[in-house]
Amino acid sequence: MNLFAISGLLITLTSVVLIAILSVYGKNKLHRLWTVFNFSLIFLGFSLFKIGTSVSPGEALIWWKVASVSGGLLAPLFLNIIYIFCNLPNRKILYSSYLPVSIFIMLDFMNLGTYRLRFIYGPFYYLELTGFVLPLFLCLWAAILIYAFYALYKFYVSSKGLVRNQAVFILVGFFFGFIGGGTYLLTTFAHILFGKNIYPFGQTGIVIYSTIITYAIIKYRLLDIKVAITRTGIFVAVYTLVLGLPFLIAIWAKGWLIETFGPEWWILPLGLMGILATVGPFVYIYVQRKAEDALLKEQKHYQHILKQASIGMTRIRNLRKLLDLITRIVTKIVKISYAAIYLYDKETGDYILQISRDKHRISVPKLTSDNPLITWIRLKREPLIYDEIKRQTEYANNPVYKQLEENMLLLTASVVIPSFLEDRFMGFFVLSDKISGQIYTEDDLNVFQVLASQTALAVENAQFYEEAKDMQEQVAQAEKMATIGTMADGLSHQLNNRFYALSLIAGDIMDTIKMTNTSKCTPEVKEMIRQINYAFERIQANVTQGGQVVRGLLKYSRKGEAGFEAISLNTLIDNTLEMVQFKVRLSEIDIIRDFPEDIPKIKGNIVQLEEAFFNFIDNAYDAILERHALLKEEHYKGKIIISSAAKNNYLEIIIKDNGMGIKQEDHEKIFTPFFTTKVSARKGTGLGLYVIRRIISDMHKGRISFESEYKAGTKFLLELPIAR
Repeated sequence: MNLFAISGLLITLTSVVLIAILSVYGKNKLHRLWTVFNFSLIFLGFSLFKIGTSVSPGEALIWWKVASVSGGLLAPLFLNIIYIFCNLPNRKILYSSYLPVSIFIMLDFMNLGTYRLRFIYGPFYYLELTGFVLPLFLCLWAAILIYAFYALYKFYVSSKGLVRNQAVFILVGFFFGFIGGGTYLLTTFAHILFGKNIYPFGQTGIVIYSTIITYAIIKYRLLDIKVAITRTGIFVAVYTLVLGLPFLIAIWAKGWLIETFGPEWWILPLGLMGILATVGPFVYIYVQRKAEDALLKEQKHYQHILKQASIGMTRIRNLRKLLDLITRIVTKIVKISYAAIYLYDKETGDYILQISRDKHRISVPKLTSDNPLITWIRLKREPLIYDEIKRQTEYANNPVYKQLEENMLLLTASVVIPSFLEDRFMGFFVLSDKISGQIYTEDDLNVFQVLASQTALAVENAQFYEEAKDMQEQVAQAEKMATIGTMADGLSHQLNNRFYALSLIAGDIMDTIKMTNTSKCTPEVKEMIRQINYAFERIQANVTQGGQVVRGLLKYSRKGEAGFEAISLNTLIDNTLEMVQFKVRLSEIDIIRDFPEDIPKIKGNIVQLEEAFFNFIDNAYDAILERHALLKEEHYKGKIIISSAAKNNYLEIIIKDNGMGIKQEDHEKIFTPFFTTKVSARKGTGLGLYVIRRIISDMHKGRISFESEYKAGTKFLLELPIAR
C-alpha cells in the first residue's frame, strides 16, 4: 500500500470519527450540515484509497469520477456551513453555488467529460486536466471557496470572544483541508508546465482539518486558539518527521537500499518508522508542554494565585471582608472589568447581590429562586458561558436558551460560576469578559469552580460565625428580659406607689379648684382654671391606665407557680388580649372567636397558657404586617381566627392567621431555640415558639402541630386536656 492510498484511508477514518462526534455534540442545523460535509469526505477518502490500490486504468477512472463528484460537493457545502455559522442574509449566492456542481455531476454520469490517466511513481494512476469541463468546474469550485473564506474572514474580524475563537478554528481547519486537497492542482500544473512529477502529499492536510475541527467541537468553548494552533503545528511537524522520513528514504534511496540490502531492503525504512513512532509521542508531549508553558505563562500564573487564595479563604470570618477579597483578587489577577457575587438568602428565598466590583456599572440586585438561570444552574451544576448560550439560542429551538441569554445580558455576565456546598446551591459568581479579549479556557473554569467550592465553604463558616454571634446576643438579650421579669414585682410596686402619689396630688388639686369661688374671676382666669382642671383629669386618667399597664406586665411576668385549674377558653383569650394590647395594635386586625360558648374548660395553668397565647397572637400579628409590607394587596386586612371543638379527652384549639406564612425549608426549624422568621424591626429572640411547645407538650401533656403555606398563612393545632 502506498502513501496516496494510506492518506485516503486516513481521510475516511478521521471523517467517520468526526461524524460520530457530531452525532453526540451536534443537535442543530449547522451540525447536521457538517455531517453531510463529512460524509462527502468519507466518499472522497475511500475513492482516493481505491485509486491508490487500483490495478487497472478502468478501475482507477471509476473511482476518480466518484472522487470528483464527492470532492466537488465540498465547496458549496462549505459555503453553506459558513452561511449558517455567520448568519449571512443573502442566500442567492449560496443557492447558485450548487448549480455548477449539479451540472458537473450530470455530465460526469453521462460520460460527457474527457479524462486522461497517467501512471506516476509506480503505484497508482493519476488524473490529468483535459478538455474544458473539468478545468471550468475547478475554476468555479475555487471561486466558491474564495468567497466562502472571504465571508468567514469578515465575520472573524467583526466578532469577539468565543464566537471569534470558533471562527478561527473553522478558518484554520478548513484552510488546512482545502489547501491540502488543492495540491492536486499543484501536481497537475507542475507536470504540464515543467514536466515534473510532484507527489500529491498535500492530501494529509484533510486529516489535519479533521483533527482541528474534532478538537474544536469537543473543546470549542474552552480552548485557547493559540494553544490549538501550537498543538496542531507541533503534531504536524513531529508526525511529518515520523511518517515522512521513512517514506522519503524508501522513495529516493530505493535503488541504493536494494543494492545494499537485497530483497530485504524494506526492513530499514520500516524499522526506522517503528523507532520514530515510538519516540514521536514523547517528543510531541515534551515540545507541546514547553510551547504551552511559554504561551500560557500569564494564565498559569493567575490560576496558581487563585488556587492559593482559595486555600486561605476559610480562615476569614467576616463575610463582607471575605466577599470583597474574592472579587478584588479575581478582577485584579484575571484582569476583568466586572465581578459580582450573589448568595442565597434564607429569609426571602432569593439570590441577593452581596458585592460587585465596578462602581460605574448598575448591578441586578437579586434573582428569584424560580428564575430560569437559577433553575438551569441548580439542574446542570456547571458554569454558564454567554457565547455558548447565545449560539444555542440561534441554533436550538428552545426558548430556555433565550431566557438564559436575556438574564446573562442583565447580569453583564460573560461567565456565571455556580457555588455548591455538597448539594446546596449557595450562590454564584458573575464574571465579565477579560480585558485582554481572551476567552475563558477549560483550565480557567476548573480553577474558578475550585474557587467557588472553597468560597461556599468559607461563606458557610463566616455565616455560622455571624449566626453564633447573633445567637449570643439573643441569649444575652433573653437573660436581660428574664432579669427584668424577676424585678417586675418590685418595679411594679415602686411604679404603683408613684402612680398613687400622682393620683392623690391630682385629686387634691381638683378638689381645691372645685371648692374655690371663681365667680369674681375674669373670663380669662376662669378659662385658665378650667384648662388646669381638665389637665389634671387627664393626668388622673393616665395614672389609672398606667396602673393597668403595670398590672398587665406583672401578670405576664409572674411565674406560673399556681396549680392547674379549670380554665374557660374565653377567659384565657380575654386575659391574653388585655396583656397583648400594649404590644399589638388590635384595631389593625380582626380577632374572630369561632367556637360555641359551652365548650368544655381546659385543665391548665392560667399564667403559662396566657404566655403561650400571647406568643401566638404576637407572631401572627408580625406575619400579617410582613404580608402587608411585601405583597401590598388591596383591601387586605389581617385576621386571627380561633376555633375549638372537643375531641375525646382533649379540647382541640385551632389558631389560624392570614399572614405571610412560613417557607417550606423553615418548617423543620420553627420550634428550634433562637430561630426566628421575623424580618421587621420588631425581630424577636426566636424563643417564642420554643416556649410554646414546652408549655403545651411538656407542662400540659398536650400536643401541638402546625400547617403553613408561604404567602397564604399559618394554622396551629393545639390539643389540651379537658377539665373533669
